[in-house]
Amino acid sequence: MVLHNILLSFGTGLSSLMAPLPFLATAEAEDSPIILSGVLLTLVVIYLASKLGGEAAQRLDFPPVLGELVAGVIVGVSALHFVVFPEGGMSASDSVIMTFLQSLNQLTPDAVTRIFESQSEVISVLAEIGVIILLFEIGLESDLRQLKEVGIQATVVACVGVAAPFAAGTVGLMTIFHVPAIPAIFAGAALTATSIGITSKVLSELGQLKSKEGQIIVGAAVIDDVLGIIVLAVVASLAKTGEIDVVNVIYLIVSATAFLLGSILLGGIFNKTFVSVVEQLKTRGNIVVPAFIFAFLMAFLGNAIHLEAILGAFAAGLVLDETDARNELDELIKPIADLLVPIFFVTVGARADLGVLNPAVPENRAGLLIASFLIVVAIIGKVITGWAVFGQPGINRWAIGVGMIPRGEVGLVFAGIGSASGVLDKPLEVSIIIMVILTTFLAPPFLRVAFGQTPETATLETGGK
Repeated sequence: MVLHNILLSFGTGLSSLMAPLPFLATAEAEDSPIILSGVLLTLVVIYLASKLGGEAAQRLDFPPVLGELVAGVIVGVSALHFVVFPEGGMSASDSVIMTFLQSLNQLTPDAVTRIFESQSEVISVLAEIGVIILLFEIGLESDLRQLKEVGIQATVVACVGVAAPFAAGTVGLMTIFHVPAIPAIFAGAALTATSIGITSKVLSELGQLKSKEGQIIVGAAVIDDVLGIIVLAVVASLAKTGEIDVVNVIYLIVSATAFLLGSILLGGIFNKTFVSVVEQLKTRGNIVVPAFIFAFLMAFLGNAIHLEAILGAFAAGLVLDETDARNELDELIKPIADLLVPIFFVTVGARADLGVLNPAVPENRAGLLIASFLIVVAIIGKVITGWAVFGQPGINRWAIGVGMIPRGEVGLVFAGIGSASGVLDKPLEVSIIIMVILTTFLAPPFLRVAFGQTPETATLETGGK
C-alpha cells in the first residue's frame, strides 16, 4: 500500500509536468516538493541524532545502538517531537517539522495533514529498508557452518524463549490481575518476541557475532521471529473470531520451515549463479548491485508468503556468505548500512512514548502495576533460555539468555495489532509498551556485562572499528 501510494504520487508528478496547462496540476503534485522537504529535514534530524547518540554512548561505555535508540526517544514523541508518526496518534500539529513547513509555505490544515502522512510513510519505508539491509549484513557476517552446528541448540532456546514467557504471562495475568482470556493471551504473545535487529547489532558491535553464544542467539532469534509470527497469527484470529484458524497456522509453519531450510540447502546453486553474474559484469557496482537484487528478492519472497521481509534478507546474507566475493561485498555494504540502518533505530526510539511511565496520569497506574509483572516475566522468561543449551560445556549461558531479552519493534507490532483490534484495554496496552521499551533499552548494556567486556576489549575484538 505504501509503495502504491509512492508510485501513484510519482506518476501524478510526471503527469503534471507533461500537462499543457498549469491548472491541471493536482493537489498531490503541488504537495510533492513540500513532502520532499519534510523527508529531507527529518533525515537531517535522524542522522544528527544517531551520530550524536552513538558517539555519546561509545564514550559512556555503552553500545552505540543504545545511543541511537535514546537519541530517537529525545527527538521523537516523548520529547522534542521532531520525528513523530500518525500511527502513534500524532497529528501534523504535533510535529515540529510540519509546523515549520506549514508556516513557511502557508499551508492549509488539510494540506499539512496530507503532507505529514506522506512524509511519515516515506520515513517508515526507509526504516524498513534499513532493517532489511541490517539483517542482510548480519547474515553476511554470520557463519553458516557454525549456525548449522548450533541449529538444534538454537531451536531449543527459541522454543523455551517462546513457551516460558507466553505461559507465565498469560496465566499470571488471568490469575493475579483477572484479565479476560483473550487479552491475556494477546499480552502473553507479545512476551514471546525477540528483536533480532537490536540483538544482532549489539553482538556485532561487541565482536561476539561469530562466537558460539552469538550464533546461538542469532539462530534462536530468527526461529523466535518465525514462531512469533505463528503465535501472532493464532492470537489475531482468536481475537477476530474467537476461534483459531488451523489452516493458516499450518500454512505458516510449513512455509516458514520450507523457506529457511530451502534457502540454506539451495545456497550452493545461488552462490554459483551469483559468482557467474559478477564475473560477467564490468561496470561499477558489479558486486553490490546483484547482491542487493538477491537480498531484496529474498525479502520480497519472505513477505509474499506472510513471513517477515527481514527473514528473507537474513537468509540471503547467509547464502552469499559462502561466496568468494564475500569479504569485498561485506566492505561494500557497510557504507550503505551506515546510511540506512540508523533510520531504523532512531525511529524505533522515536515511536516509544515514555509518557506511559508517568504515574500522575490515572489511566497509567493500573498499567504500571501490570507492566512490572510483565517486565519480570519478560526478563526471566528469556534469561532461562541460556540453561536450555545442551552439549556445550563452558558456554556463557547468561549471555545467551540476556541476548534474547529485547522485544524492540517486534513487541510494538504485537501491541499495535492488539490495540487496533480492540482486544487490549488502555492499561494492558500501556503495560505492554512499557515492557517493550525497558527490555529494549536494558539488553545492550546487560549484554556487555554478560560478556564481561570493557571498551578496550570490545574495540580489540571488533578490529578497532
